[in-house]
Amino acid sequence: REAEAFKEQGNAYYAKKDYNEAYNYYTKAIDTCPNNASYYGNRAATLMMLGRFREALEDAQQSVRLDDSFVRGHLREGKCHLSLGNAMAASRCFQRVLELDHKNTQAQQELKNATTVLEYEKIAEVDFEKRDFRKVVFCMDRALEFAPACHRFKILKAECLALLGRYPEAQSVASDILRMDSTNADALYVRGLCLYYEDCIEKAVQFFVQALRMAPDHEKACLACRNAKALKAKKEDGNKAFKKGNYKLAYELYTEALGIDPNNIKTNAKLYCNRGTVNSKLRKLEEAIDDCTNAVKLDDTYVKAYLRRAQCYMDTEQYEDAVRDYEKVYQTEKTKEHKQLLKNAQVELKKSKRKDYYKILGVNKNASEDEIKKAYRKRALMHHPDRHSGASAEVQKEEEKKFKEVGEAFTILSDPKKKARYDSGQDLEEDGLNMGEFDPNNIFKAFFSGPGGFSFEASGPGNFFFQFG
Repeated sequence: REAEAFKEQGNAYYAKKDYNEAYNYYTKAIDTCPNNASYYGNRAATLMMLGRFREALEDAQQSVRLDDSFVRGHLREGKCHLSLGNAMAASRCFQRVLELDHKNTQAQQELKNATTVLEYEKIAEVDFEKRDFRKVVFCMDRALEFAPACHRFKILKAECLALLGRYPEAQSVASDILRMDSTNADALYVRGLCLYYEDCIEKAVQFFVQALRMAPDHEKACLACRNAKALKAKKEDGNKAFKKGNYKLAYELYTEALGIDPNNIKTNAKLYCNRGTVNSKLRKLEEAIDDCTNAVKLDDTYVKAYLRRAQCYMDTEQYEDAVRDYEKVYQTEKTKEHKQLLKNAQVELKKSKRKDYYKILGVNKNASEDEIKKAYRKRALMHHPDRHSGASAEVQKEEEKKFKEVGEAFTILSDPKKKARYDSGQDLEEDGLNMGEFDPNNIFKAFFSGPGGFSFEASGPGNFFFQFG
């Protein structure tokens, strides 16, 4: 009678949703009468409402041990198994209920739920092997709707989130589990995995080591720990070789590091950028560009890789690509330095779209006034139309065009003001120079008139000699 009184008080608190007090009174009832199946069943129901499924499972199992025909006891045991992710054991419990009561609709529905969870588990297992981690996350989310207390499902979801680069979500799931169970090796492994993929390798190793203390045979933690240590060592050795100026060795070490773990995106992005820097030092600019491109493919927010690639584009006169990279950098970090780099690239791009007067004359950008004059003399004589009067119409047209360009080049580069404007990428039209109306013969006559002048004399079809004064 005393035990029944405790049970009735427990029922009253349960009805009021005061599950903690209900639990206390059901416990008193059990202590008073430890062989009553319904008391364990009631306390199991209360523990389920409190989310304490493992304790609830023990009470439910005790209730059916005391009375194998206790339908609600089997139902609660099945619900606990299902909530904890053991769908196979849950199915057996619900089948037992249907043996006792074949019309029990709750057992029929719960059996379907358990079957659904088993299906999602199988699909997730196959998709994990295929590395379709998004599908695995989807399956685990669906399974967790029926198994909210299953750490195994949560850990698999967290691991896939980490492999998808969704580190904050993965860390949140792992941390929640560690708050409930600080010795959970799987959660420690996932926490370390997030740090590892975020390039916090030293901290990651600490978590992997801790996971291996809890579970010495944890294969994933063992492999990740080995990779993390190897990656850290290779990267540091590469950095040391680079600082010493041993670029060939640095290149080899960075390449070896890149082969350790293709899944570590952030670290590999840095390794590609580092190797790109090495290639730029070795003047292998196209290889450097390829490395930086691989870096930004892995991490499209990696400013340093964009800057390195942009400089290589500048060095190889691929100014449009350089402008694009500097624009990306400036959009990300609006600093004065980045603004100036962008401006410089835009100027070089503008200059590259004009005629290269230095190239036309065959001199470098530091050529002296005398060198420019000598170059003009040589090129003007080479392309003068009179010299090619016996050639085909097509050749004459081409030589006339080159003769005009040589005159343009000399006009600009022989005038200090125009040359300065040209070198800085400014518009020459502002000086009133309209190249469309330009007559190269005037420059030629002015250059060669007076003592020492000359003329072309014909000595037969297509043959000329120079008549000097």
